[in-house]
Amino acid sequence: MNLTQLPIISVLSDNVTVAQLDDVKVIRVIHDKANAAISLHGGHVLSFTPKGQDDLIWMSKEAIFNPEKAIRGGVPVCWPWFGRIADPAHGFARNNEWTLIEHRENDNGVIVVLGLEASETTKAIWPFEFEARLTVEIGDELRITLDAKNTDNKAWNCSGALHTYLNVADIASTTITGMGPTYIDGLQNAKLCTGEDTLSISAAVDRVYTQPENTVSVSDSQRTLTVTNSGHNAAVIWNPWIEGAESMADMNNDGYKTMVCVESTYHATSLEEAQTVEPGTAFTLTTTIKA
Repeated sequence: MNLTQLPIISVLSDNVTVAQLDDVKVIRVIHDKANAAISLHGGHVLSFTPKGQDDLIWMSKEAIFNPEKAIRGGVPVCWPWFGRIADPAHGFARNNEWTLIEHRENDNGVIVVLGLEASETTKAIWPFEFEARLTVEIGDELRITLDAKNTDNKAWNCSGALHTYLNVADIASTTITGMGPTYIDGLQNAKLCTGEDTLSISAAVDRVYTQPENTVSVSDSQRTLTVTNSGHNAAVIWNPWIEGAESMADMNNDGYKTMVCVESTYHATSLEEAQTVEPGTAFTLTTTIKA
């Protein structure tokens, strides 16, 4: 993503500006350590490019930047649930407008904090009070932390994911390690399967790994990316392959060749079985991505 070509709306500091990308506002970070972009629509990281490297984050060439639609690529925030255990799929955080709470910077990088709170819109979907914060730390590595605090007077349950799309040179020569042995196969009616230590992708993959290591490594012909997670109980690996890419209007037909999703996930088969968050406490999920 060429951040320098986005029209600037306002200048917040030497390193941080607000820019326009089609119909959404973007926090643009230009720093000696790395460049990045975060859409306020969805609280959605769109780009992270450390100095001297290619973007670590994949974005669809056909992505639609419209407040009515979730963005294809980047790091969607799936909350207060992951998957189709309630409507809409993957929750509502990725489809709502987040607010810039604060930004700060030093020689090591930039920190951007976004916020989303309960509203009539969210309570029509999920009838609870909450205060969510997304902290994006941009430097030699990208660290994203979702903190969702229960500000209600009763407990609620949630799951979630930081649905990272990684940018790879060629999926045909990419290997993934650290997922653990067991997974739920979304392409085989949620069948519980056992896999190899190293995953190579040559067809559509939609798997929830249930015993992942804290760090999953993705190696292609040019570099190794590491995704280190906390607050999770699973790691999701996803690539739609050609059939899936062709079925999505917001994904270029060959887009599957240069991406793979490695997601920090708190997985549950229903909201009743999800994590219980008592009043005054928070659900926290973190992912750290580096090359």
